Amino acid sequence: MRYPLPTLFAVLTFLAPSWAWADWPQFRGPNGNGSIAGNDKLPAELSKKTIAWKAPLPGRGLGSPIIVGDRVVVTAASGPEQNLLQVLCFSKSDGKELWRRSFWATGRTMCHAKTCVAAPTPTSDGKRIFALWSSNDLICLDLEGNLIWMRGLTLDYPNASNSLGMASSPIVVGDTLVAQIENDSESFAAGFDLVTGANKWKIDRPKTANWTTPVVLKSGGELIVALQSSKGVLGVQPATGSEIWNYSKGAATIPSGAVAGDTLYFPSKGLTAMRPGSGGGETKPLWNERAQNPATASPLIIDDKVYIINGTGVLSAANRETGERLWRIRLKGPFSGSPVASGNGHLYIFNEKGIGQVVDLSGEEGKVVSEIELGETIIGTASISGNALYIRSDETLWKFGLPR
Repeated sequence: MRYPLPTLFAVLTFLAPSWAWADWPQFRGPNGNGSIAGNDKLPAELSKKTIAWKAPLPGRGLGSPIIVGDRVVVTAASGPEQNLLQVLCFSKSDGKELWRRSFWATGRTMCHAKTCVAAPTPTSDGKRIFALWSSNDLICLDLEGNLIWMRGLTLDYPNASNSLGMASSPIVVGDTLVAQIENDSESFAAGFDLVTGANKWKIDRPKTANWTTPVVLKSGGELIVALQSSKGVLGVQPATGSEIWNYSKGAATIPSGAVAGDTLYFPSKGLTAMRPGSGGGETKPLWNERAQNPATASPLIIDDKVYIINGTGVLSAANRETGERLWRIRLKGPFSGSPVASGNGHLYIFNEKGIGQVVDLSGEEGKVVSEIELGETIIGTASISGNALYIRSDETLWKFGLPR
């Protein structure tokens, strides 16, 4: 069911070159691969002295913070049944809460105790904020928190849910919001109009619970959305949903793929690299390494390397061109969130116990150079913008940065 509201916003083109983005507008950054250029002054030490500020949060949430200009935005779900959906906006400079908006869930709020209703990460086109919850409520706000439109997708698609909860995050591609609403029953992916929230397209998807997030890559000279599921990876045009290519050898349903240019790295019988062309049809992989097997954390791409964390907390670095393992070290797990990195040569990861770890990547092998215990459970992934790192738990949002 759709509730359009007037808006004067023009449609923006989202995928600018990565160097043009100072923001972190979606899950795992502007390129969807966990890394962002620049930010050379991001602190290599996580400690009390590098905590720039922290702010309390009103309810549970696993979705990453997104950073849009001078604003940090997170979602939450409150109440015994997590049916009060909230979007909160904080000042990037001092952590002051600028506004919060609350909505009642229209869909199911049941989920596994480890996850929550506010599991998906919101996204932005620089003018608007798009938030999706496990209840399949999809909401669009402007940067001042004014409601533009909302969709109660469960009202339109009553069986679109699973018993563990939904977690796939939406992304903006051009003038389309793409979301995977994939589950055991009424499973689909859809493209929504940014201005009105109306369906631009909708395609049926495998009837299997799936928590992966779509990513965008260049294929045959155009931008293609890669939809990952247990069946494999499907490449579609973001504006129409038309199929461009397909990989049908299966893929993971928790860790998402990562993109560097025209190459997709995704969990499939280990780690698989694929460079789809414009010819369509079935796509063949460049390489597959069964030993490089991501668990919950999605792969991270920096320069000529891809980094993977397996189920025992071992971080491995592999050659992007061949998949050959270069080194591996053990971290303190377990992990549900994914690693992130910037141009300062360090990797950042938080485990479920709230221990943040910094890995120096500049040597012959990685080395843990800093740790901090935040004392709260952290299931989500950090974000980077403006030489600062942001991470949230159910209770707190932290900013780490060097003193001015």
